[in-house]
Amino acid sequence: MMPQKKNPDSLELVRGKTGRVYGGLVSLLTVMKGLPFSYGKDMQEDKEPLFDAVATLGACLRIMDGVIRGISFDTERMAASINDFAYATDIADYLTLKGMPFRQAHEVAGRMVKWSVENGVPFSEIPYAVFREHSELFGENVTAEFNLTRSTDRRNVTGGTGRDALLKQIERAGAALAQGV
Repeated sequence: MMPQKKNPDSLELVRGKTGRVYGGLVSLLTVMKGLPFSYGKDMQEDKEPLFDAVATLGACLRIMDGVIRGISFDTERMAASINDFAYATDIADYLTLKGMPFRQAHEVAGRMVKWSVENGVPFSEIPYAVFREHSELFGENVTAEFNLTRSTDRRNVTGGTGRDALLKQIERAGAALAQGV
C-alpha cells in the first residue's frame, strides 16, 4: 500500500516483544515469591511463561539476524542530522576537565544552550567571546568539542560509545556466538 515507507518494522516488533517477556518474568517472580509458604504445586505455572519467553527470544533472534545481515547506514546523512545541542554534555565535560565541578559545568552548558536558542545561533557557532562570557575556563580550543568522533570516543568505557569500546563489545559478542552462548 505504501511502498515508499522504509520504517524499521522488524525492530519495532522485537522491541514490542520486550513487554511480553517482561510480563512472563513478572508472572514467574510472583509464583516464586510464595514458594516457602506452600506445597509447591503452584510451580506448574512456571512452564508457560518460560516456554513462551524461550520461543519469543528465538523468534526475535531470527528477526535480528536478518536485520543485521541486511542493514546498511547512510553515515553522512546520519552525521548531518545530529542536532548540535548533543554537544552540550561535551561542553560540560570540557569545563569539568578544566577543574569546574560537574554540577556547575552542567549549569554553564545549560545557560549556553539557552543563549543559543534565544539568539538564534546554532550551538556549534556560538562565538568564542560568548563562551568566555560564560566561563573563563573556555580556551580557544573549545570549538574542537563540536566533533562527533571526538564526542563518542571520549566515552570509551565498557558499554560506552567509543570506537574501541564498541569494537570490544562486538568482539565479545562474536566470541559468545561462536561458543553457542
